[in-house]
Amino acid sequence: MKYADLVDIPKLQALMNSFSEVIGIANAVIDVDGAIIVRAGWQDACMEFHCANPATCRRCVESDTSLATQTAGATYAIYRCHNGLVDTASPIVVDGRHLANVFTGQFLTEAPDLEFFRHQARQFGFDEDRYLAAIARLPVIPQERVEAVTRLYAQLAAVLADSGLDRQRTLQTAEQLADLNKTLEDTVVQRTRALTLLNEDLADRELLLQQILDTSSVAIFLVDRQGVITKANQRMAEMFRYPLDQLLGCTYTELIHPDERATGHRKMLALLASDIPAVELDRLYLRADGSEFWGNLTGRRFQNPRGKERGLIGVIADITARKLAESKIQELAFFDQLTNLPNRTLLFDRLRQAMVSGVRSGHFGALLLIDLDDFKTLNDTHGHDMGDLLLKQVAQRLVGCVRAEDTVARLGGDEFVVMLVNLSSLKISAMAQVEAIGEKILAELNQTYYLKDAACLSTPSIGATLFRNESPAIDDLLKQADLAMYRAKDAGRNTLRFFDPAMQTIVAARADMATGLRLGLAEQQFLLHYQPQVIDDGRIIGAEALVRWQHPQQGMVSPAAFIPLAETTGLILPLGQWVLETACAQLARWARQPQLAQLTIAVNVSAHQLRQPDFVQQVLAALTKTGANPERLKLELTESLLVDNVQDIIEKMFALRAKGLGFALDDFGTGYSSLSYLKRLPLDQLKIDQSFVRDVLSDPNDAAIARTVVALAQSLSLGVIAEGVETEAQRGFLTNAGCHTFQGYLFSRPLPAEEFEAFALGR
Repeated sequence: MKYADLVDIPKLQALMNSFSEVIGIANAVIDVDGAIIVRAGWQDACMEFHCANPATCRRCVESDTSLATQTAGATYAIYRCHNGLVDTASPIVVDGRHLANVFTGQFLTEAPDLEFFRHQARQFGFDEDRYLAAIARLPVIPQERVEAVTRLYAQLAAVLADSGLDRQRTLQTAEQLADLNKTLEDTVVQRTRALTLLNEDLADRELLLQQILDTSSVAIFLVDRQGVITKANQRMAEMFRYPLDQLLGCTYTELIHPDERATGHRKMLALLASDIPAVELDRLYLRADGSEFWGNLTGRRFQNPRGKERGLIGVIADITARKLAESKIQELAFFDQLTNLPNRTLLFDRLRQAMVSGVRSGHFGALLLIDLDDFKTLNDTHGHDMGDLLLKQVAQRLVGCVRAEDTVARLGGDEFVVMLVNLSSLKISAMAQVEAIGEKILAELNQTYYLKDAACLSTPSIGATLFRNESPAIDDLLKQADLAMYRAKDAGRNTLRFFDPAMQTIVAARADMATGLRLGLAEQQFLLHYQPQVIDDGRIIGAEALVRWQHPQQGMVSPAAFIPLAETTGLILPLGQWVLETACAQLARWARQPQLAQLTIAVNVSAHQLRQPDFVQQVLAALTKTGANPERLKLELTESLLVDNVQDIIEKMFALRAKGLGFALDDFGTGYSSLSYLKRLPLDQLKIDQSFVRDVLSDPNDAAIARTVVALAQSLSLGVIAEGVETEAQRGFLTNAGCHTFQGYLFSRPLPAEEFEAFALGR
């Protein structure tokens, strides 16, 4: 083997070039036969003269051969060639065989002997001047450095020897691998022939199986343990309207309707993870064209012949026709065919569920029986087809009047029932909710109907009754609603009546009061009283503005009677704005009296007011209109405001706080969410509710709550005021607890503005 066969010659050439450039002398790799493999940096004296002349060239070869012989058993040898230049050689021994040498040389160790080289030029016929010039260009390496350079090239020879050994072993391994590959190829060919015969047999069997599957009237498919379809018959492709090749590789759950996809995926994974051998269920699927169909799925686990689980085998039968039939039966059994509303059977079922729910929750429900006034006349004059159109439109309007959880049903003829659920747990509030929905139904059903381009009017009579855990049987409830409905007809029709006469009286009274409230706002029947707020030394620092209704017939009406009604009817908005503007006007008047200029006024703000998008603008407008100092106005909020949309409330409070307004949290301790938001609110004061102050001397719990409120206010650097203080003993307890601002009958009842001013100036 030649060394040239074991080396990458271009890379070797680059390496030798680098050595020549760095060290500055010529080098070469020459095999033991004298053939030059690579060379680098050769001098002109050798290239143009010694090697170019046959005689001197022979002397070069003889010198190299002699030098190579000297390297036997040594790491390197140094020699002066017959042509007068110094050469060195290091052997390249690969696997014990001397294959080549690394030569370096064509240099001198001292200044050239010109007489020697001039003689040599004449001897061999060289151009003397050019030859001596080439000799002068030879590198001169001091004798002491020659050894170091030679050892470096000896190390290079050793590296090249190792590289050659690696290459030799690689070639030997390649030969062995080639022999092995040939053996393997022969084996593969033999086995491939056997497998081809086996695969052909399997293909025939699989084709036969596929043909059998394709003749089935149901979809049959296999999924792996990840739910990917690996095999399917032609019927499945037809059922889902996909090309068969698109079904293969997709996930089974992709075929399930989106409404059921998550459930289907969970059940498939549960079956794969369980020991259940099979399941059967009905499932809604989605075809490629977007159409839906119902399928009965049977899923069974399957294993390979060695008992290893492979996944599931599924069978789907199209049961859409059966489902439609069941749906039609359901519709006939539970829904009215004309209006598609629930019928009496479904209504009674839902009513039973609502009554059970009322027992658990304590919330009221209600039945509203609705009968169309003079419907028979419409049928007789315009025909039953027009009557049917009217009934359909009435059904649509009724559905639009109630919540999704409520039920609108048709009993038959022109009778409808509305069942309301999850009303208030307080009877009076539940009645108010029923009344509001009843009024909405009356207004909606009084709108004009258009029946085949003919305009028509119709009115309803509505009877209502409440039910809860103490309610009678379902039939009795309907009788109550029916009696109430006939009372509505007796009252002139087109109205709502409750079953209980006492309840009807209450509703009528509330309706009269609501009318009176509207009239009272229009005729300015409301006025403000001011209850002083005092500190320890008895000085008055401000007042709370309390609205009063001076009714022309009933006299002074308590706020407890009309404020809740104003809240439910929405009249609290104009009433609250009037209170705010009146209080601001009073502040402006007091500002012109030095003795009263430092007083503040606290105004209660309702949830309805604060939730108005322009609440901040309304308050600022009242201040601007009256010229009141915003720093003298304090808005009192209740804890119930902090239940919904707290962030919006906080933003409005900060907007007003930036203008100088103050805030107090009224009735503190009676709510249920303020503590979690207390530190976020820009409050100035907490107000201890009078319900705690009343029994603070006799009830340890109330006393503890009062102390806690004071401590909490102090920890948050807030002021604290107690309302409802009526005795000196209560005042003393509160003072000892750390509360130094009071309000209550101990100091003064709420007073009209003139009496309040006289009271304040007289203290």
